[in-house]
Amino acid sequence: MTDRNTSGEAAPVHVDYGAVFRASPGPALLITPGLVIVDANDAFLDRSGRRRGEMVGRSVSELFPMHPTAPETGSQLRASVDHVLATGQQDTMPLRRYDLEAPGGVLEKRYWRPVNAPVFGPDGRVKLIIFRVEEVTELVRIRAALQEADEALSDEEATTAGLFARSQDLQDLIERLRLAHAREREIAVSLQRAMLPTVPAGFGDVAVRYRPATSSLNVCGDWYDVLDLGRDRLAVAVGDVVGHGLEAAGVMGQLRSALSAAIRATGEPASALKTLAMQAVTIEGALAATALQTVIDRAGHTITYSRAGHLPPLLLHPEGCTVEVLDEVVDPPLATWELDTVRSQASLSYEPGATLVLYTDGLVERRGEDIDTGLERLTASLTRHCDLGAEELASALLTEVHPAGDGPDDDTALVVVRL
Repeated sequence: MTDRNTSGEAAPVHVDYGAVFRASPGPALLITPGLVIVDANDAFLDRSGRRRGEMVGRSVSELFPMHPTAPETGSQLRASVDHVLATGQQDTMPLRRYDLEAPGGVLEKRYWRPVNAPVFGPDGRVKLIIFRVEEVTELVRIRAALQEADEALSDEEATTAGLFARSQDLQDLIERLRLAHAREREIAVSLQRAMLPTVPAGFGDVAVRYRPATSSLNVCGDWYDVLDLGRDRLAVAVGDVVGHGLEAAGVMGQLRSALSAAIRATGEPASALKTLAMQAVTIEGALAATALQTVIDRAGHTITYSRAGHLPPLLLHPEGCTVEVLDEVVDPPLATWELDTVRSQASLSYEPGATLVLYTDGLVERRGEDIDTGLERLTASLTRHCDLGAEELASALLTEVHPAGDGPDDDTALVVVRL
């Protein structure tokens, strides 16, 4: 924004965006993703009869307990904010009743339509939420009067009430869809966890992690597997299905089981992935799925790996805590290449005490950021925590590289093997 100085030249004008927010006409709060109030504008303070000092630093639910006629409001607010965090888009909540004290100390029925809008930080991520409330009490009263039809309404009132009724019906439909998606997410996550294996005792220092996406629309495509091939050989794999929800969870289960059988039968990563690719063309929803298969020979201190469009594994060397990106070979994703094409694989040696890390893109991807930046962030974290065992390192990576509620709304699978 600019102004003109005495010489007629354009001069920059400083904009106090805090003052702009506080002066905005509609009642609004500025809240964190954890629903803690950061600021309240003057219109909200006037409407609620509260002071800014008694609001800042407190949670919305603590300061404004849910009305007994709508106890589900708290979960709906949480779901709405999660939607904004996941999509970066504004979300309108269903109509809510919240009574205010009228002159004389009597509570008066009041109706509101809350709207949550994202505030992005310099890195493009949602850092804060503008929680704006629109009072629609008069519209509710007009609609009630129209339904009772005891007295004639003006054309303007009847039109307004009709539009409001259709808007409310749409919001009710959106809320039902949201609840259905939430239920699907719960089922999909349970199915996903049931199909992913735990690490049996005797496998050595191995850690596995699976973190589902927060959104009900984006859960269940990532997977991992850890198998004992005998003769001191360990097979470790990760994969990612393109798609979400129950369908992706079902595809994931089929691909993981097929690769498990293939690597047991062949013992070679490239052969196992070729077998899996032949299976993938018969599975609806497996197109462009990616996978990474490794075989660790602990007696010979070697790692053999093959990639089907998947991100490269990382090898953390104990000497100097350096990280090697294993990207010597890569082939197209599953079900996207000629079946008679030979799959490639590579082998390398490792020193005892090294650490192998397999992961899916949810760990390193960020909206608006190049994937190489995410890989550099993961590499730096590995270097900082090179002395940790597998379990501690896996937890550190999730906490540091991909904190809960941060980054893209995507599944994350992670396997850490101390060699």
